[in-house]
Amino acid sequence: MRDHTYRMKGCVCCPDDGQLGTRRNFLAGAAFATASAMSGAAWSQARPAGSAGVARRMIDIHHHLSPPSYIPELVKRQTNQRPLVEWTPEKTLATMDEAGIETSILSISEPGVWFGNDEDARRIARETNDWGAALVQRHPGKFGLFASLPIPDIDASLKEIAYSFDTLKADGICMMTSFGGKYLGDPLLRPVMEELNRRRAVVFTHPVKADCCRNLVPGVGENTIELATDTARAITSLLFSGTLTQFPDIRFIFSHAGGTAPTLTGRLLAQAASPEGKKALPNGPIAEMRKLFYDTANAANPWAMAPLLKLVSASQILYGSDYPFRSPKDTAAGLHDLGFSDADLQAIERDNARRLLPRLS
Repeated sequence: MRDHTYRMKGCVCCPDDGQLGTRRNFLAGAAFATASAMSGAAWSQARPAGSAGVARRMIDIHHHLSPPSYIPELVKRQTNQRPLVEWTPEKTLATMDEAGIETSILSISEPGVWFGNDEDARRIARETNDWGAALVQRHPGKFGLFASLPIPDIDASLKEIAYSFDTLKADGICMMTSFGGKYLGDPLLRPVMEELNRRRAVVFTHPVKADCCRNLVPGVGENTIELATDTARAITSLLFSGTLTQFPDIRFIFSHAGGTAPTLTGRLLAQAASPEGKKALPNGPIAEMRKLFYDTANAANPWAMAPLLKLVSASQILYGSDYPFRSPKDTAAGLHDLGFSDADLQAIERDNARRLLPRLS
């Protein structure tokens, strides 16, 4: 693990003298100040995609789909996700071409396929997976699929895993960070984890707005705080349940640079010093967190990426755009503005995904 530190005075955004500690840190002080002063839109367009010399043949690991049968479910339940309601394959392909994305791995967004009824969840998951797989076949090389599971129906989820991998040839599984208050380390999910581990599956996780924590801060949307926080809860659940050590062959991807989990590492270390923590994590939490993969969705900025790069190297980071909620082109531009080397950018934008999903090679 190479060191990513640089000299700081008070915060990660303010180097004391503009001297970087290693070649792979972020921007020098003046450039950092310029980026921070820009508005989000201006900053993301400050450098055109591809200007660092990296080939623009990206693989987008966090790219949503919205099958025709799923859209009425969102409308009926008033999820207020207009980008998903207006999603079409044609818009997706045009956006990919504009941003330089060669392949997008499609997955459902939150709230997932379970709305409190197991029968509906089984139907929605199967319809979503069949439709996504057909889209992959219809556009060879352009798409992949992370299949959905009707959790918390465990028996049906095990059947859907078999169908998704053996019949649909899915690239992996998409799981929400929690299901009705059950997090990924919950004993309920142990049979699912056993099967995913047996298959050495890639598991892409997407956060949800947890039922526990709605409307806590007046005037602030739940997405602003709760999605990143639920990701941290899911990672913590996997750590302290022992799931990560018991099922080491599952390759987990966490959205949004791991949410708030990297900033909580010090607290996780303290928790892991307890007798229960030592039993679940004999090698400590950092060793397990460094095995995980993290995407760049909503995180192609210095404030999200700085704590993540204190935890992992570029080899564990994957380009993810969060389309249609975010612009793939803006995400790529934001990554370029972070001062990565060309080699690291190519790893993040393409090569790490190819290593994780050999089919893409």
